[in-house]
Amino acid sequence: MRKVDELLDNYSMDHQNPTNQMIHVFCVPAIVWSVTALLWCIPVPYQFLNPGFWGALTMFVAWTYYWRLSKTLAIGLLISFTAAGFLNRWILYSYGIYVLFWLAVGVFTVAWVVQFIGHKIEGKRPSFLTDIVYLLVGPMWTLRKLYYRLGIKA
Repeated sequence: MRKVDELLDNYSMDHQNPTNQMIHVFCVPAIVWSVTALLWCIPVPYQFLNPGFWGALTMFVAWTYYWRLSKTLAIGLLISFTAAGFLNRWILYSYGIYVLFWLAVGVFTVAWVVQFIGHKIEGKRPSFLTDIVYLLVGPMWTLRKLYYRLGIKA
């Protein structure tokens, strides 16, 4: 069995309840976006780097992990990360860093609270409390669900 399949199968074991699954389908992407947005807000020396450098660097490091596990899922995650980057840039230049920061904090907080409610409904604790790597598995699991609906083999 491929390592990615093992990780996704283990993650699925903690996400059997349909309500919890639906919560994760919406909240995991929201959390991923909010983390990228928060990283986008970290100051950089403007004469050397563009705003968003830390976010882009972190997304690239995460993406290399995904690429090693599954090329197909990594391509989808690259598209997602790129979209997040464009959204972060648009919010930053349209509304300013404070709006981006507080919007990200709000989305992050609400999404995590709702996910913990989902796990209360499920009756199981979140996977990342067993192994922190599952914080990176959640986005792959969510994307695999989308791929399945679209008829794409992950």
